[in-house]
Amino acid sequence: MTTQQTARAGRPRSEKAEKAIITATLDLIADGMGVAELSIEAIAARAGVGKTTIYRRWANKEDLVVDALATIREPLPPLAGESVRGDLITLLDVVRREAGHRRARCVMNVALSETDRSKRVSERFFKLALEPRRVAMREVLRRGVANGELRPDLDVELGMALLSGAMIFFSKWGPEGDLPEDLAERVVDHALAGFTPRA
Repeated sequence: MTTQQTARAGRPRSEKAEKAIITATLDLIADGMGVAELSIEAIAARAGVGKTTIYRRWANKEDLVVDALATIREPLPPLAGESVRGDLITLLDVVRREAGHRRARCVMNVALSETDRSKRVSERFFKLALEPRRVAMREVLRRGVANGELRPDLDVELGMALLSGAMIFFSKWGPEGDLPEDLAERVVDHALAGFTPRA
């Protein structure tokens, strides 16, 4: 349950105001403003609302930032469950698609830069937006080990880091423009060459 859902009761909410606040928060971060520099005053001015309108919905800036960032994460895609390769490609391709959107890059910037500066933001964001994807990938790899698609001695956590790390690298530091449509497929195939059972 998000902070918005658990906000204290008050006057009826305006969906228009909430959308304007979320949009303003994302725009400010996308413009390069870190969480430490971001202020409720700046968000209110950008959204065209009063500070009390924001505090009526969020207890603090950090909760607002996490809820705003969570709105631009694609939902966890359905997995066919037919092959480890197919499910991994499905999971990683979400990262490729998100990298093509300016606001979605906010997620990557905050995830990479705010870990030390804003522990509350990084912990809540990880739990809300990142951990469900990690759980899904872990289950896919463990299923592959159990059914013989992957080698029995596979280090699942290291495998997750290799797969996710490659996509993060290209999303953050890759060439300008959209990432290649086959990037997730190529990353998975290169990884599986080392994950599959040895002859």
